[in-house]
Amino acid sequence: MKKQVSAVTRGALGRRDAFRLGGVGLAVAGLAACSRVENGGGTEGGTSTLEQLREQGFVRIGLANEIPFGFIDDSGEPAGQSPAVAAAVFEELGVPEVQASPVAWDGLIPGLQANRFDVIAAGMFITPERCEQVAFSEPTATSPEAFLVKEGNPEDISHFTSFVDNSDLKLAVLNGSVEQTYAEHFGIPEDQLELISNQTAGYELLESGRVDAVSMLSVSHTYLLLDRGGPFEVTEAFFPEIDGKEQRGWGGLAMRQEDTELLAEVNRVIGEFKESNRLLELGEEWGFTEADLPDDTTTAELCEG
Repeated sequence: MKKQVSAVTRGALGRRDAFRLGGVGLAVAGLAACSRVENGGGTEGGTSTLEQLREQGFVRIGLANEIPFGFIDDSGEPAGQSPAVAAAVFEELGVPEVQASPVAWDGLIPGLQANRFDVIAAGMFITPERCEQVAFSEPTATSPEAFLVKEGNPEDISHFTSFVDNSDLKLAVLNGSVEQTYAEHFGIPEDQLELISNQTAGYELLESGRVDAVSMLSVSHTYLLLDRGGPFEVTEAFFPEIDGKEQRGWGGLAMRQEDTELLAEVNRVIGEFKESNRLLELGEEWGFTEADLPDDTTTAELCEG
C-alpha cells in the first residue's frame, strides 16, 4: 500500500499544471511512428525538424520513469521536471502537444537515434561520452547524489567507497547512468553491482533484500519514498569528487546531433526561461529549488569534461 502523504505533497506528485500552461496538452504515445520525422535534419521535401513538429502539432519525448525527473503518473500522463520544461519550451516554439514514450534508461539514446522520439526529457546528465551520441540543450537542473537504504542505515552507507570497504554490500544502479560510472570509478567490483532498467526495479530489489542500497539523485529517492513509502530512508546528499573536482552533474534535454536548428531554438527559449525565473517555476512543482538551477556552466564545458 502506498504511504499516505499530505494534500500538498499529493498535489506536487499529481498536479498537471506544469503541462497546462498556455493550453499545452499531453498524452502517452504508444504508436506515433506514422508521423515521425524521418531524419533529424528534415523531411525529404527539405522541411526542418522544427517545421515538421509544428505541422504535426506534437513532439515525442522519451523518458525513463524516474520520479520526479520524468515519469508517467497514475492517470497515465507524463509528469516531472524534464517533461514540464519540454512542454513549456515547445509551446513557445509553436508545438502545442507532447507525447511521451517511457523506456528503460539505457534505451533512451538508442530510441532517440532510431527516431522513436524527438527529444529525451529525462533529466539526463550531460557527459562527454553522451555528447558524442546526442546533442544536449543548455543545462536545466541539477541534484546531488544519495542512496536509498534501509531505515536507520544499518550498514552506514554514505558514499560509493562504502561498498569498496565492505565486500558484502550490493548496490543497484541504473544501467548506463552516471551513477554506474561513479561506481566503476571508485572501484566497486562488478559482482557487487546490480544493473537496473528503472527506478522501480531498484526499489523492489531493496525491498526484497537483494541489494543494500540504490544509487540515484537525492531528489529522485525523496519523491519515490513519498510515492511508495516503506521502511527506507535517503542518505545525506553529496557531490562525488574525482581528481579533486566536485562532480556537479547537470541535466538537460537531448536531441539528435543533426537537429541543429531545433537545438538552437530550444536553447534560446531555455535562456529566456532562466532569465525570467520560469525555469524555477517549472522545477518547483517537482521539488527543485534555486540551488538546483543552472549556474554559468555551459553544455560545451560539460561536453569537454
